[in-house]
Amino acid sequence: MAHRKPSLPEKTCAACGRPFAWRKKWARDWDQVRFCSDACRTGRYEAAKQRGGKSRGAA
Repeated sequence: MAHRKPSLPEKTCAACGRPFAWRKKWARDWDQVRFCSDACRTGRYEAAKQRGGKSRGAA
């Protein structure tokens, strides 16, 4: 049985809209965290969405 973490706070990513949970590395600045990943933070998510969702390696 997988370990679930229901007691951790969650936020919604400002770029992709998906929910993400608190992580220990964000403990000091959880209030400022807006994005779920580096891809969303740097805009790679939006760029991929505009290209039609294809990865760089796809033919």
